[in-house]
Amino acid sequence: MMKRTGLWLVAGVLGLPSAVMAAPQLDLIYGDHAVIQRGRPVSITGTTVAGETVTVTFGTNSETAVADAKGRFLARFAAVTTPGPITLSLDSPSGQTVAHDVQMGDVFLCSGQSNMEMPVKGAQDAFGAFFSSADPDLRLMTVEKRVAYTPDEAFSKPQAWQVAAPQIVQDFSANCYYMVKDLRKSEGVPIGAINSSWGGTQISPWMGDKALTAVGLGARADLLKLYSRDPAAAALVANGIWETWWRKNTGDAAGQEPWQPQSVQTWKPVPAISVWQKWGDPALASYVGMVWFRREIEVSAADAGKAAVLNLGGLDDLGMAWINGTSLGNTADTGPMKAFTVPKGLLKPGKNVIIVNINNTYADGGMRGPADAMRLAMADGSTQALADGWLYSVAAKTPKNPPHTPWEDMGGAGTAYNGMIAPLGAYGLKGVAWYQGESDTDFPGYESRLSAMATDWRRQFVQSDLPFVIVQLSGYGTPAIKPGQSGWANVRDAERRMAEKDGHAAFVSTIDLGDPLDIHPGEKHEVGRRMARAMRAVAYSASLPPSGPRLAAARVSGPDIALRFTDVTGALHTRSSTLAIGFELCGDAPETCRYTSGVVDGMAVRLHGDGKPVTRVRYAWADYPVVNLFDEAQLPVSTFEIPVTQ
Repeated sequence: MMKRTGLWLVAGVLGLPSAVMAAPQLDLIYGDHAVIQRGRPVSITGTTVAGETVTVTFGTNSETAVADAKGRFLARFAAVTTPGPITLSLDSPSGQTVAHDVQMGDVFLCSGQSNMEMPVKGAQDAFGAFFSSADPDLRLMTVEKRVAYTPDEAFSKPQAWQVAAPQIVQDFSANCYYMVKDLRKSEGVPIGAINSSWGGTQISPWMGDKALTAVGLGARADLLKLYSRDPAAAALVANGIWETWWRKNTGDAAGQEPWQPQSVQTWKPVPAISVWQKWGDPALASYVGMVWFRREIEVSAADAGKAAVLNLGGLDDLGMAWINGTSLGNTADTGPMKAFTVPKGLLKPGKNVIIVNINNTYADGGMRGPADAMRLAMADGSTQALADGWLYSVAAKTPKNPPHTPWEDMGGAGTAYNGMIAPLGAYGLKGVAWYQGESDTDFPGYESRLSAMATDWRRQFVQSDLPFVIVQLSGYGTPAIKPGQSGWANVRDAERRMAEKDGHAAFVSTIDLGDPLDIHPGEKHEVGRRMARAMRAVAYSASLPPSGPRLAAARVSGPDIALRFTDVTGALHTRSSTLAIGFELCGDAPETCRYTSGVVDGMAVRLHGDGKPVTRVRYAWADYPVVNLFDEAQLPVSTFEIPVTQ
């Protein structure tokens, strides 16, 4: 633990509050067992008594800093290039603090959604990994999930470094751990890994204001700022956006929407407060989409017009609620229990109608309860139980891409960035590993959002060339048997294009490591190995192809199409066949794509023409494609779409 000494005894003798006289504290990212990035300027931050002067000693150098009105201080130091132990301490009139076991080395930030968050204990080779995990020069930190509506200066709860050991490693990000373990072997310096991930999140919660504005999402950033000042006013704006979106995408006239009390739908009794897959309704056995719920309540004359809170328990995945046709909004509660504010004047004497829309986007969906948590709570403390009496109706229309409120956790605008990235401040990094995109497969423009996010993170970390390694989506879903459109392929190709245009990024293909039945494939060891390879190229300037084979050009060659690849180790080879599969010849229109096969020759592939017009070539263009084209580093050719040169 960091040691704090000084005026504690004096405070006790004089009867002064100990918090007032407490020794200065380092932000725990600079605390015990920290790894601080070598070769980069260092900005050390912490807290003490407002206005107090703190002397910060870092190695052989000392700097003074004066705490601001909130008690925060910042001391800047020149870069230290030599890896290994270094001293770090604070001195002030209120006491002294010493951080123990601090190392100079290389620090990596890993972020994304559930495939980055998935811990080592969930990977398929977890048992064996634990036995070799102890390493005194590998330090790990997991950032707690937090939504914030404005950028946090520091973490609201302690985020401490931990030395790698079996009990620590088992709960850490598998992909991140396997990457840095591999880098420890190749680079031989102390390494710190920070995992800041949140399963199910879109990319927009990880984007700061500047990034959101750069891609045309500035209005969402502004609405989040309004929410931080006036939640009720922001909710009114968001509710109007959602309802306008519904009418635009369904054609429903105002007053005829499904959330109106008089709407005509086929209603059935809800069998139980549980996910609808357990109800025994064949139409809902594997249903992904929207379901409407309805319940009538009686309100006394005494309670009519008063404010209340509508508690509905867990709503999986996204829940909207209305009372008497007036929206209560998409709940801002980021926990499992969903509570909606009922404003004054909405409840009327007698019958009132609650309508709930639940949009299930993956796996199970519905009202998860618990049943005893579902109630209408009045301001005076009285409650009305709501667990029974619900009706449901499977939505006749489920428009795609409903607008999210910017204060949400999964689909918000800047909320994860504000609470989980911004508090890192200008902490020095060697590189960033990003594994996300599953939640963006239905939203166009991923390339520009990813690029804007990387630019904004580089601004925060004061490193314009900060390396990014982008892990592409693995295969998932029903294996393709004919050409078609694919949101997953679109995201993979966007990740490829961003990395190739960026100049300081690389993509990692996991196209061959997916599972058609599991969105969280268990093979993380190989993913981490490929991440480490890419990081060695972009962060350590190793002379090796970071991403494996990449298509360089496609041109018409007689009746066929000739493809030329670059970044190939050795030569290209097909697995289990003399022909390369997964290629498509396409015309201009989406429905013109058709499968073809190819013959491999070194770093080139010749696709068999079929006499029909070809303006572009696609490869592995499916949610779950089957591929067999690899180089001698055992890296696969990944998803691409490219124009054909005539």
